[in-house]
Amino acid sequence: MSEQQDIIASFDQAGVLEGIRWAYVSATSRVLEDYSEAAGHDATWVGITRFTLFRDRLDRVFACGRYAVPVGSDAAISLDVLHAELTERDIAAMPQLAPNLVVRANLNGSPGWAFQGRRWLLASCVFGKIDELPWPQKSPTKQRVAQQPNPDPGAQASLFDDLADEEIGGLETLLAAENELDLETLVVAHSQDVDDAARELVMGRARLNMGGGNPWHWCQDLLTTPPADGRRRVGDIPPATDPDTVPDAPVRLRRPASERPGNQASGDQ
Repeated sequence: MSEQQDIIASFDQAGVLEGIRWAYVSATSRVLEDYSEAAGHDATWVGITRFTLFRDRLDRVFACGRYAVPVGSDAAISLDVLHAELTERDIAAMPQLAPNLVVRANLNGSPGWAFQGRRWLLASCVFGKIDELPWPQKSPTKQRVAQQPNPDPGAQASLFDDLADEEIGGLETLLAAENELDLETLVVAHSQDVDDAARELVMGRARLNMGGGNPWHWCQDLLTTPPADGRRRVGDIPPATDPDTVPDAPVRLRRPASERPGNQASGDQ
């Protein structure tokens, strides 16, 4: 079994892929609902908003960050908090996963999540350009991730394609030592076309394409991957092409007493 098959199978069987799909579909649907060119929204707004909402939805479905259940506590997080600002469609489709299935595993400030010792980071992309991602132009963290060794032991790392065979081994060893990560790290790349309501979501092992070319050692389309146990795919939910007409579920956030009207401390608002 290849690394790609092993990772996709294990993530799928545990429900992790289902959680990622749900988070992405929820985030992109909300972007479509809120997007307004007349209000001044542009590609930058779309990219930043999608990334922010995707991160938030991943924390919700995997019970991480502000949605985490306190360690050693039998209390569950309030559904008012978990479901706040989600549509009824989002709430109905949200997978029910164990709160400790996935943990937060940030890397140098870049949001990350980990399952069974494998981390994934998010990478926003221009729609239609996932197969052309220029990792050398990305952040040092993403470049470091893309420098991880090729999982196929019979293939040469992309950095050394133009080097003599006798030079490759030593340089690979040197760079691997300098760029060794605490966890094996994958990338979930995502994009969206708001004009055509089109979406892209993939998981893969990044390849540092210094001279251009393929940015992936392997890459899996998560919107077309069928679930291992026959469950409904989140990707099967039709994309929202018009503002969502389903009303948000009635929720009420439970704020700490110090933040309730009449109890706010003085200072910056």
